[in-house]
Amino acid sequence: MTTQTTDIPPAERGERRSWLQEHSELGVCALLLVLGVLVLTDALTMDVDIAQRGPVGPKTVPVVVGAGLLVIAALLAVDVLRGGRGQAETGEDVDLSEPADWRTVLLLAGVFLGSAVLIEPLGFPVAGALLFWGAAFALGSRRTDRDPLIAAGLSLLTYVVFNNLLGVPLPGGPLMGVL
Repeated sequence: MTTQTTDIPPAERGERRSWLQEHSELGVCALLLVLGVLVLTDALTMDVDIAQRGPVGPKTVPVVVGAGLLVIAALLAVDVLRGGRGQAETGEDVDLSEPADWRTVLLLAGVFLGSAVLIEPLGFPVAGALLFWGAAFALGSRRTDRDPLIAAGLSLLTYVVFNNLLGVPLPGGPLMGVL
């Protein structure tokens, strides 16, 4: 026999809703638990090359992170059930009564997706420069004389650091022969 919401008295429904609202942080606990299980499952089913050097291998960090997520989920759940509550946002430069600025969010999302699409054909230096410049524009900078130059410099510096110093190959695109 199933209980429908119409069978539950209004006062009891209000109590149930109130308890859930007071313990809404349990949703974060559930998310951390799911992420921890996912990370641990992924790490423990990972194929490891037999020629691994030393005791620390590719499974070590994901196992530590997954176990940490599970521990944090459990500790947070205990704290919430004992009456702990997160502090309300008290940012002095944030007006919580104002609605979200969806224009900026959509511009940033568009710039990010555009750079993800352009990174392969144009290479990281060009796509990164467009990403940095587009992000600056979306966040309110209108210095068209300075922003593209700073974005190009940041993008080239990032490319050189990752590609040449750290050994992380990034697509160079048409500039591959030049850099």
